[in-house]
Amino acid sequence: QVQLVESGGGLVQAGDSLRLSCAASGRPLRINQYAMGWFRQAPGKEREFVGVISSNGGRIYYADSVKGRFTVSRDNAKNTVYLQMNTLKPEDTAVYYCAADRIFDTNYVPRNTFEYDFWGQGTQVTVSS
Repeated sequence: QVQLVESGGGLVQAGDSLRLSCAASGRPLRINQYAMGWFRQAPGKEREFVGVISSNGGRIYYADSVKGRFTVSRDNAKNTVYLQMNTLKPEDTAVYYCAADRIFDTNYVPRNTFEYDFWGQGTQVTVSS
């Protein structure tokens, strides 16, 4: 079992930046066996893919809507994954979730919600115009 807790959300203005963190825990955790993804969900809409980093950090994929503005990174020694969000837009407003997918290919980057094994509770990001 893996527990994920997101933090860092808040209310910002368009053009601002935020850095979200996802702290993972488990007994044992073995975070290096998990690809880590970020998703977001606006009210009344489906959860959508934002970005993912492979278990070894060697591959990172982003949704076109955030490419060039958001950066996913991980620090396995700290059991933490990050989402740096720059040049935020009102359409980025959503609850942001981190998720973990246990994989055997260290370079695999899952993009779909159904591929992930564990989810955090989410953190709200609101961007005002």
